[in-house]
Amino acid sequence: MDQFTREVDEEYRRAQMAALWKRFGSLVVSVLVVVVVGVAGYTWWEARERQRAEAASLALYEASSLVEQGRSDEARALLSGLADDAPSAAGVLARLRLAALSARTDIAAGVAAYEAIAADGAAPAVLRDLARLRGALLQIDSAPDAALPVLQSLAAGEGAFRHTAREQLGLAALRRGDYDAAGEWFDRVAVDSQTPGALRQRLAVYSALVAAGPLGAAN
Repeated sequence: MDQFTREVDEEYRRAQMAALWKRFGSLVVSVLVVVVVGVAGYTWWEARERQRAEAASLALYEASSLVEQGRSDEARALLSGLADDAPSAAGVLARLRLAALSARTDIAAGVAAYEAIAADGAAPAVLRDLARLRGALLQIDSAPDAALPVLQSLAAGEGAFRHTAREQLGLAALRRGDYDAAGEWFDRVAVDSQTPGALRQRLAVYSALVAAGPLGAAN
């Protein structure tokens, strides 16, 4: 009897499955096709983007070599193409290199190029901050009212460029004879546990300059 009951149950389940497949089988097949096509398409896109990123990296390296060889015009042409066509981060890196090249002959043009990158919401945040830093450093002596607030914002918090910003703010204070402000900035560098070792080595010199400043003024 138990065997018979099991066979009936199994037959009933098979009948149910057959009915469900007849009703929804085409939908299941369609879903599976969509999934397979989607996975294949994503795999193709991922491989294509990886190839583009690798090609862009090689082109950036080539552009750097051209700059070192003094072939700036060729480097600009290569970087301009990358800025237009390369994947996001590589394209922004190309724009940063173009801004640096522009600043060699025209500081105002370099600043404008960096500011355009900093204002580009589609660019990675860390590269936007790098553009802000470089633009500010170009103006730190000629236009301190524009540069110092940018450096101060980068010096705050845990940003990637806080160490450089604090160092440059301290040096700027030294140049204008504000030893108290310089000491405060260098102290912030000193107490940050993540300050790079090379910068910590320079701190000894900076601290000596801060200590000697008022004495030199007295003499």
